[in-house]
Amino acid sequence: MRRYMVLNAKGGVGKSTIATSIAAYFASQWENVNVTLADFDPQQSSMDWLSLRPPERPAITGINAYRDGLKGLSPATDFLVMDARASTHGPDLTALIRHAETILIPVLPSTVDMKACTRFIEELQKVGRVERKEVKIAVIANRVRETYSVFGELQEYLDTLKIPCLGHLRDAQNYVRAYTRGLGIHELPPYLAWPDWEQWEPIVKWLESKRSQP
Repeated sequence: MRRYMVLNAKGGVGKSTIATSIAAYFASQWENVNVTLADFDPQQSSMDWLSLRPPERPAITGINAYRDGLKGLSPATDFLVMDARASTHGPDLTALIRHAETILIPVLPSTVDMKACTRFIEELQKVGRVERKEVKIAVIANRVRETYSVFGELQEYLDTLKIPCLGHLRDAQNYVRAYTRGLGIHELPPYLAWPDWEQWEPIVKWLESKRSQP
């Protein structure tokens, strides 16, 4: 079983959007796989998305991990995607990391978000499993607009990190379209979503590779 977690202590960075897109990607692009989406956030945005998913789309099992933890996780699960809650620090962070082997950290292109992300990564790297390299970590720059004056600052910031940046996801209405239909970005029509598919290509390539495994 592959265990992915989308994590950032700061709220509002797009964790649920990325987690649901990853779960839908594995469910729709791989054949005969069992995908589970576990939502540790009290807002349950990922579970709300799953409730909107059309029955004709590949099935994804949902777990209210905020209430139940991973008690309902089937051993037959091939891909577990976890949407972590914000404001997780200290012992709670250590306990959460025990469930993951690959962690994706979304960061927004703002000075506030970059500073918060730096502090969070520093805290994360002190967690035992991370220190022992039992977990792989990567960053995704999310909701990026090339018109942002801070875009250059974002790239400079990402270049200073000692963990890989998998790519930049644009600030696109397609993510809203996908969420409200219970779909992942890869399940939207090509004429709409091909620019987003291109941005996701290096991300899913890394997620599927051994480089994402500890």
